[in-house]
Amino acid sequence: MAINIHKIYDRRRIWKIAFITISLVLVGAFILISNNLVKDLAEQERERMQIWANATKELTTVSTAGTNTDVDFLFSIIESNHNIPVLLVDDSGNILLHRNFKLPEPTDSLSPYDISPVNKSFLEKKLSHLKGSHNHIPIVIDEHTVQHLYYEDSTVLRRLAYFPYIQLAVLIVFVVIVYFALISIKKAEQNKVWVGLSKETAHQLGTPISSLMAWTQMLDALGVDKDVVSDMDKDVHRLSVIADRFSKIGSKPEMEIAFINHAVTDSLEYMRSRISQRVKLTLHLPEDECGVMLCQSLFEWVMENLTKNAVDAMQGEGKIDVTVHNDSWKMVIIDVADTGKGISHKNFKTVFNPGYTTKKRGWGLGLTLVKRIIEEYHGGKIYVKESEIGRGTTFRIELPRLR
Repeated sequence: MAINIHKIYDRRRIWKIAFITISLVLVGAFILISNNLVKDLAEQERERMQIWANATKELTTVSTAGTNTDVDFLFSIIESNHNIPVLLVDDSGNILLHRNFKLPEPTDSLSPYDISPVNKSFLEKKLSHLKGSHNHIPIVIDEHTVQHLYYEDSTVLRRLAYFPYIQLAVLIVFVVIVYFALISIKKAEQNKVWVGLSKETAHQLGTPISSLMAWTQMLDALGVDKDVVSDMDKDVHRLSVIADRFSKIGSKPEMEIAFINHAVTDSLEYMRSRISQRVKLTLHLPEDECGVMLCQSLFEWVMENLTKNAVDAMQGEGKIDVTVHNDSWKMVIIDVADTGKGISHKNFKTVFNPGYTTKKRGWGLGLTLVKRIIEEYHGGKIYVKESEIGRGTTFRIELPRLR
Protein backbone atom coordinates (compact mmCIF):
# COMPACT_ATOMS: atom_id res chain seq x y z
CA MET A 1 0.00 0.00 0.00
CA ALA A 2 2.88 2.38 0.78
CA ILE A 3 4.22 1.89 -2.73
CA ASN A 4 0.82 2.71 -4.24
CA ILE A 5 0.52 5.90 -2.21
CA HIS A 6 4.01 6.90 -3.27
CA LYS A 7 3.10 6.31 -6.92
CA ILE A 8 -0.03 8.43 -6.53
CA TYR A 9 2.07 11.26 -5.12
CA ASP A 10 4.56 10.91 -7.97
CA ARG A 11 1.72 11.10 -10.49
CA ARG A 12 0.48 14.32 -8.90
CA ARG A 13 3.96 15.77 -9.13
CA ILE A 14 4.15 14.74 -12.80
CA TRP A 15 0.83 16.47 -13.45
CA LYS A 16 2.16 19.64 -11.83
CA ILE A 17 5.26 19.54 -14.03
CA ALA A 18 3.10 18.83 -17.09
CA PHE A 19 0.81 21.78 -16.27
CA ILE A 20 3.74 24.16 -15.88
CA THR A 21 5.41 22.83 -19.06
CA ILE A 22 2.25 23.21 -21.16
CA SER A 23 1.74 26.72 -19.78
CA LEU A 24 5.30 27.70 -20.70
CA VAL A 25 4.89 26.24 -24.21
CA LEU A 26 1.66 28.19 -24.71
CA VAL A 27 3.30 31.38 -23.45
CA GLY A 28 6.28 30.86 -25.76
CA ALA A 29 4.01 30.18 -28.76
CA PHE A 30 1.93 33.26 -28.00
CA ILE A 31 5.01 35.50 -27.75
CA LEU A 32 6.38 34.08 -31.02
CA ILE A 33 3.11 34.72 -32.87
CA SER A 34 2.81 38.23 -31.43
CA ASN A 35 6.41 39.10 -32.29
CA ASN A 36 5.90 37.86 -35.86
CA LEU A 37 2.80 40.06 -36.11
CA VAL A 38 4.80 43.07 -34.91
CA LYS A 39 7.55 42.31 -37.46
CA ASP A 40 4.99 42.10 -40.27
CA LEU A 41 3.47 45.43 -39.28
CA ALA A 42 6.92 47.01 -39.03
CA GLU A 43 7.70 45.75 -42.55
CA GLN A 44 4.44 47.22 -43.83
CA GLU A 45 5.29 50.59 -42.28
CA ARG A 46 8.70 50.51 -43.93
CA GLU A 47 7.06 49.82 -47.29
CA ARG A 48 4.78 52.82 -46.73
CA MET A 49 7.78 54.97 -45.88
CA GLN A 50 9.53 53.75 -49.05
CA ILE A 51 6.51 54.91 -51.10
CA TRP A 52 6.59 58.19 -49.19
CA ALA A 53 10.32 58.56 -49.96
CA ASN A 54 9.70 57.84 -53.66
CA ALA A 55 6.94 60.46 -53.76
CA THR A 56 9.29 62.98 -52.11
CA LYS A 57 11.97 62.21 -54.71
CA GLU A 58 9.48 62.68 -57.56
CA LEU A 59 8.29 66.02 -56.16
CA THR A 60 11.89 67.23 -55.87
CA THR A 61 12.53 66.14 -59.46
CA VAL A 62 9.41 67.97 -60.65
CA SER A 63 10.44 71.17 -58.93
CA THR A 64 13.99 71.07 -60.34
CA ALA A 65 13.49 69.55 -63.80
CA GLY A 66 9.94 70.60 -64.53
CA THR A 67 8.91 67.12 -65.72
CA ASN A 68 5.30 66.28 -66.47
CA THR A 69 4.17 64.46 -63.33
CA ASP A 70 0.88 64.24 -61.43
CA VAL A 71 1.87 66.54 -58.56
CA ASP A 72 -1.48 66.28 -56.82
CA PHE A 73 -1.13 62.51 -56.58
CA LEU A 74 2.36 62.84 -55.09
CA PHE A 75 1.14 65.38 -52.55
CA SER A 76 -1.76 63.07 -51.65
CA ILE A 77 0.74 60.31 -50.86
CA ILE A 78 2.73 62.61 -48.59
CA GLU A 79 -0.36 64.08 -46.93
CA SER A 80 -1.85 60.61 -46.31
CA ASN A 81 0.73 59.90 -43.61
CA HIS A 82 -1.04 60.88 -40.39
CA ASN A 83 0.46 58.49 -37.85
CA ILE A 84 4.13 57.79 -38.63
CA PRO A 85 6.51 60.52 -37.37
CA VAL A 86 9.05 61.38 -40.12
CA LEU A 87 12.07 63.61 -40.53
CA LEU A 88 13.54 64.58 -43.89
CA VAL A 89 17.13 65.86 -43.73
CA ASP A 90 19.85 66.71 -46.21
CA ASP A 91 23.38 65.35 -46.40
CA SER A 92 24.53 68.00 -43.95
CA GLY A 93 22.00 66.94 -41.33
CA ASN A 94 19.75 69.97 -41.75
CA ILE A 95 16.10 69.20 -41.09
CA LEU A 96 14.11 69.94 -44.25
CA LEU A 97 10.70 68.62 -43.18
CA HIS A 98 8.96 67.02 -40.21
CA ARG A 99 5.58 65.40 -39.75
CA ASN A 100 3.50 63.85 -36.95
CA PHE A 101 5.81 64.69 -34.04
CA LYS A 102 4.22 65.98 -30.86
CA LEU A 103 6.23 69.16 -30.54
CA PRO A 104 6.89 70.77 -27.16
CA GLU A 105 6.03 74.25 -28.46
CA PRO A 106 2.82 74.52 -30.52
CA THR A 107 2.98 76.63 -33.68
CA ASP A 108 0.31 78.70 -35.36
CA SER A 109 1.53 77.62 -38.75
CA LEU A 110 0.46 74.24 -40.09
CA SER A 111 3.47 74.00 -42.34
CA PRO A 112 5.86 71.14 -41.50
CA TYR A 113 8.70 73.34 -42.72
CA ASP A 114 8.37 75.91 -39.92
CA ILE A 115 10.56 75.09 -36.93
CA SER A 116 10.93 77.25 -33.80
CA PRO A 117 14.21 77.15 -31.82
CA VAL A 118 12.64 74.99 -29.09
CA ASN A 119 11.12 72.61 -31.59
CA LYS A 120 14.34 72.53 -33.59
CA SER A 121 16.27 71.37 -30.50
CA PHE A 122 13.61 68.73 -29.87
CA LEU A 123 13.73 67.46 -33.45
CA GLU A 124 17.52 67.40 -33.51
CA LYS A 125 17.46 65.10 -30.45
CA LYS A 126 14.96 62.90 -32.24
CA LEU A 127 17.21 62.87 -35.32
CA SER A 128 20.23 61.90 -33.23
CA HIS A 129 18.26 59.00 -31.75
CA LEU A 130 16.89 57.87 -35.11
CA LYS A 131 20.33 57.83 -36.72
CA GLY A 132 21.14 54.84 -34.51
CA SER A 133 18.07 52.88 -35.65
CA HIS A 134 17.17 50.90 -38.76
CA ASN A 135 14.34 53.28 -39.64
CA HIS A 136 16.33 55.10 -42.30
CA ILE A 137 15.71 55.37 -46.05
CA PRO A 138 18.18 57.28 -48.27
CA ILE A 139 16.61 59.28 -51.13
CA VAL A 140 19.00 59.74 -54.09
CA ILE A 141 17.80 62.84 -55.91
CA ASP A 142 20.71 62.97 -58.33
CA GLU A 143 24.39 62.18 -58.34
CA HIS A 144 25.12 65.27 -56.26
CA THR A 145 22.10 65.31 -53.93
CA VAL A 146 21.02 62.76 -51.37
CA GLN A 147 18.34 63.29 -48.77
CA HIS A 148 17.59 61.05 -45.83
CA LEU A 149 14.24 59.94 -44.48
CA TYR A 150 14.12 58.94 -40.81
CA TYR A 151 10.94 57.73 -39.19
CA GLU A 152 9.67 56.43 -35.86
CA ASP A 153 7.37 53.47 -35.41
CA SER A 154 3.74 54.51 -35.31
CA THR A 155 1.89 54.68 -32.01
CA VAL A 156 -0.07 51.55 -32.93
CA LEU A 157 3.11 49.60 -33.68
CA ARG A 158 4.78 50.73 -30.46
CA ARG A 159 1.75 49.64 -28.47
CA LEU A 160 1.69 46.30 -30.24
CA ALA A 161 5.38 45.83 -29.48
CA TYR A 162 4.63 46.06 -25.74
CA PHE A 163 1.34 44.18 -25.98
CA PRO A 164 2.82 40.63 -26.04
CA TYR A 165 4.73 41.28 -22.83
CA ILE A 166 1.67 42.77 -21.15
CA GLN A 167 -0.31 39.71 -22.18
CA LEU A 168 2.57 37.51 -21.04
CA ALA A 169 2.46 39.12 -17.60
CA VAL A 170 -1.33 38.68 -17.45
CA LEU A 171 -1.03 35.07 -18.59
CA ILE A 172 1.67 34.32 -16.01
CA VAL A 173 -0.46 35.86 -13.25
CA PHE A 174 -3.42 33.81 -14.47
CA VAL A 175 -1.38 30.57 -14.53
CA VAL A 176 0.01 31.29 -11.05
CA ILE A 177 -3.48 31.99 -9.68
CA VAL A 178 -4.87 28.81 -11.27
CA TYR A 179 -1.91 26.76 -10.02
CA PHE A 180 -2.21 27.97 -6.42
CA ALA A 181 -6.00 27.66 -6.58
CA LEU A 182 -5.60 24.00 -7.56
CA ILE A 183 -3.04 23.52 -4.80
CA SER A 184 -5.40 25.15 -2.27
CA ILE A 185 -8.33 23.01 -3.42
CA LYS A 186 -6.23 19.86 -3.20
CA LYS A 187 -4.94 20.86 0.24
CA ALA A 188 -8.47 21.55 1.43
CA GLU A 189 -9.54 18.12 0.18
CA GLN A 190 -6.57 16.53 1.92
CA ASN A 191 -7.48 18.33 5.14
CA LYS A 192 -11.02 16.96 4.91
CA VAL A 193 -9.61 13.46 4.44
CA TRP A 194 -7.27 13.95 7.42
CA VAL A 195 -10.12 15.16 9.62
CA GLY A 196 -12.48 12.40 8.48
CA LEU A 197 -9.95 9.61 8.97
CA SER A 198 -8.83 10.97 12.33
CA LYS A 199 -12.35 11.38 13.69
CA GLU A 200 -13.43 7.97 12.40
CA THR A 201 -10.32 6.29 13.85
CA ALA A 202 -10.89 7.89 17.26
CA HIS A 203 -14.56 6.90 17.12
CA GLN A 204 -13.83 3.29 16.12
CA LEU A 205 -11.24 2.92 18.90
CA GLY A 206 -13.59 4.32 21.55
CA THR A 207 -15.90 1.29 21.88
CA PRO A 208 -13.26 -1.47 22.21
CA ILE A 209 -11.24 0.70 24.61
CA SER A 210 -14.27 1.15 26.88
CA SER A 211 -14.87 -2.60 26.71
CA LEU A 212 -11.25 -3.37 27.57
CA MET A 213 -11.40 -1.03 30.56
CA ALA A 214 -14.40 -2.94 31.85
CA TRP A 215 -12.65 -6.25 31.30
CA THR A 216 -9.56 -5.18 33.28
CA GLN A 217 -11.80 -4.16 36.18
CA MET A 218 -13.55 -7.52 35.99
CA LEU A 219 -10.25 -9.41 35.89
CA ASP A 220 -9.06 -7.47 38.92
CA ALA A 221 -12.28 -8.35 40.73
CA LEU A 222 -11.81 -12.04 39.82
CA GLY A 223 -8.41 -12.05 41.50
CA VAL A 224 -6.24 -12.30 38.38
CA ASP A 225 -2.55 -11.56 38.97
CA LYS A 226 -2.27 -7.85 39.64
CA ASP A 227 0.91 -7.53 37.55
CA VAL A 228 -0.96 -8.94 34.55
CA VAL A 229 -3.88 -6.60 35.12
CA SER A 230 -1.48 -3.67 35.58
CA ASP A 231 0.23 -4.43 32.25
CA MET A 232 -3.16 -4.65 30.56
CA ASP A 233 -4.15 -1.32 32.12
CA LYS A 234 -1.02 0.26 30.66
CA ASP A 235 -1.82 -1.03 27.18
CA VAL A 236 -5.44 0.12 27.44
CA HIS A 237 -4.25 3.52 28.61
CA ARG A 238 -1.89 3.59 25.63
CA LEU A 239 -4.82 2.92 23.30
CA SER A 240 -6.74 5.74 24.97
CA VAL A 241 -3.83 8.09 24.36
CA ILE A 242 -3.70 7.09 20.68
CA ALA A 243 -7.45 7.64 20.28
CA ASP A 244 -7.11 11.03 21.98
CA ARG A 245 -4.34 11.99 19.57
CA PHE A 246 -6.42 11.12 16.54
CA SER A 247 -9.34 13.12 17.89
CA LYS A 248 -7.06 16.14 18.30
CA ILE A 249 -5.71 15.83 14.73
CA GLY A 250 -9.21 16.47 13.43
CA SER A 251 -9.63 19.79 15.26
CA LYS A 252 -7.65 22.62 16.81
CA PRO A 253 -6.08 21.16 19.96
CA GLU A 254 -5.99 22.98 23.27
CA MET A 255 -2.56 24.40 24.01
CA GLU A 256 -1.03 24.67 27.47
CA ILE A 257 2.11 26.25 28.88
CA ALA A 258 4.83 23.63 29.29
CA PHE A 259 8.52 23.60 30.20
CA ILE A 260 10.46 22.21 27.27
CA ASN A 261 12.87 20.07 29.34
CA HIS A 262 10.02 18.26 31.08
CA ALA A 263 8.01 17.98 27.84
CA VAL A 264 10.87 16.33 25.95
CA THR A 265 11.76 14.03 28.87
CA ASP A 266 8.15 12.89 29.35
CA SER A 267 7.73 12.39 25.58
CA LEU A 268 10.62 9.95 25.39
CA GLU A 269 9.89 7.95 28.55
CA TYR A 270 7.44 5.68 26.72
CA MET A 271 9.94 4.94 23.94
CA ARG A 272 12.92 4.40 26.22
CA SER A 273 11.57 1.10 27.57
CA ARG A 274 10.34 -0.09 24.17
CA ILE A 275 13.37 0.33 21.96
CA SER A 276 16.19 -2.19 21.58
CA GLN A 277 18.85 -2.21 24.28
CA ARG A 278 21.37 -1.93 21.45
CA VAL A 279 20.07 1.60 20.84
CA LYS A 280 21.49 4.24 23.18
CA LEU A 281 19.06 7.12 23.72
CA THR A 282 20.69 10.21 25.25
CA LEU A 283 19.08 13.52 26.27
CA HIS A 284 21.05 16.77 26.31
CA LEU A 285 19.06 19.41 28.18
CA PRO A 286 20.02 23.01 29.06
CA GLU A 287 20.20 24.04 32.69
CA ASP A 288 17.65 26.84 32.27
CA GLU A 289 14.05 25.89 31.67
CA CYS A 290 12.14 27.55 28.86
CA GLY A 291 8.38 27.82 28.44
CA VAL A 292 6.47 26.92 25.27
CA MET A 293 2.83 26.46 24.30
CA LEU A 294 2.23 22.74 23.68
CA CYS A 295 -0.41 20.12 23.21
CA GLN A 296 1.50 17.54 25.22
CA SER A 297 -0.17 14.43 23.74
CA LEU A 298 0.51 15.55 20.14
CA PHE A 299 4.05 16.64 20.98
CA GLU A 300 4.68 13.19 22.48
CA TRP A 301 3.46 11.72 19.18
CA VAL A 302 6.02 13.83 17.31
CA MET A 303 8.92 12.71 19.49
CA GLU A 304 7.83 9.08 19.34
CA ASN A 305 7.60 9.17 15.54
CA LEU A 306 11.05 10.70 15.20
CA THR A 307 12.50 8.19 17.64
CA LYS A 308 10.90 5.19 15.89
CA ASN A 309 12.11 6.46 12.52
CA ALA A 310 15.61 6.79 13.94
CA VAL A 311 15.51 3.24 15.33
CA ASP A 312 14.31 1.92 11.97
CA ALA A 313 17.03 3.87 10.13
CA MET A 314 19.67 2.28 12.39
CA GLN A 315 18.07 -1.18 12.03
CA GLY A 316 17.80 -1.49 15.80
CA GLU A 317 21.39 -0.66 16.67
CA GLY A 318 23.09 2.72 17.15
CA LYS A 319 22.80 5.99 19.01
CA ILE A 320 20.08 8.64 19.25
CA ASP A 321 20.93 12.06 20.67
CA VAL A 322 18.10 14.46 21.53
CA THR A 323 19.42 17.96 22.24
CA VAL A 324 17.44 20.99 23.39
CA HIS A 325 18.76 24.52 22.71
CA ASN A 326 17.04 27.53 24.26
CA ASP A 327 19.70 30.14 23.54
CA SER A 328 17.54 31.87 20.91
CA TRP A 329 15.17 34.54 22.27
CA LYS A 330 12.53 33.65 19.65
CA MET A 331 12.65 29.87 19.24
CA VAL A 332 13.35 26.71 21.21
CA ILE A 333 15.32 24.22 19.13
CA ILE A 334 15.16 20.44 19.48
CA ASP A 335 17.59 18.28 17.48
CA VAL A 336 16.98 14.55 17.06
CA ALA A 337 20.15 12.95 15.66
CA ASP A 338 20.70 9.30 14.80
CA THR A 339 23.54 7.19 13.41
CA GLY A 340 21.38 5.52 10.76
CA LYS A 341 21.65 5.12 6.99
CA GLY A 342 21.04 8.80 6.24
CA ILE A 343 18.94 10.67 3.65
CA SER A 344 20.11 11.98 0.29
CA HIS A 345 19.99 15.77 0.00
CA LYS A 346 17.39 15.69 -2.79
CA ASN A 347 14.92 14.01 -0.39
CA PHE A 348 15.26 16.51 2.48
CA LYS A 349 11.79 17.91 1.72
CA THR A 350 10.31 14.82 0.08
CA VAL A 351 10.50 12.80 3.33
CA PHE A 352 7.56 14.86 4.68
CA ASN A 353 5.31 14.06 1.70
CA PRO A 354 2.46 11.56 2.16
CA GLY A 355 3.45 8.12 0.97
CA TYR A 356 7.22 8.63 1.19
CA THR A 357 8.80 5.65 2.91
CA THR A 358 11.86 3.44 2.64
CA LYS A 359 10.24 0.62 4.60
CA LYS A 360 8.80 -2.51 3.02
CA ARG A 361 5.70 -2.10 5.17
CA GLY A 362 4.10 1.18 6.17
CA TRP A 363 1.96 4.03 4.88
CA GLY A 364 4.61 6.74 4.84
CA LEU A 365 2.44 9.10 6.90
CA GLY A 366 4.47 9.43 10.11
CA LEU A 367 6.58 12.44 9.11
CA THR A 368 3.59 13.99 7.34
CA LEU A 369 1.70 13.94 10.65
CA VAL A 370 4.76 15.25 12.47
CA LYS A 371 5.03 18.20 10.08
CA ARG A 372 1.33 18.97 10.41
CA ILE A 373 1.46 18.86 14.22
CA ILE A 374 4.54 21.07 14.52
CA GLU A 375 3.77 23.63 11.81
CA GLU A 376 -0.03 23.89 11.74
CA TYR A 377 -0.84 23.31 15.41
CA HIS A 378 2.24 24.65 17.17
CA GLY A 379 3.32 27.38 14.74
CA GLY A 380 6.84 25.96 14.51
CA LYS A 381 9.08 24.38 11.89
CA ILE A 382 10.55 20.94 11.30
CA TYR A 383 13.14 20.05 8.68
CA VAL A 384 16.17 17.91 7.99
CA LYS A 385 19.03 19.91 9.44
CA GLU A 386 21.75 17.67 8.06
CA SER A 387 22.27 14.13 6.84
CA GLU A 388 25.01 12.01 5.37
CA ILE A 389 24.52 8.67 3.68
CA GLY A 390 25.81 5.90 5.95
CA ARG A 391 26.47 8.23 8.91
CA GLY A 392 23.12 9.51 10.13
CA THR A 393 20.47 12.23 10.08
CA THR A 394 19.50 15.16 12.27
CA PHE A 395 15.91 16.42 12.33
CA ARG A 396 15.43 19.90 13.80
CA ILE A 397 12.26 21.18 15.45
CA GLU A 398 11.80 24.91 16.11
CA LEU A 399 9.03 26.03 18.49
CA PRO A 400 8.10 29.61 19.47
CA ARG A 401 9.23 30.22 23.02
CA LEU A 402 7.38 32.20 25.66
CA ARG A 403 9.08 35.45 26.57
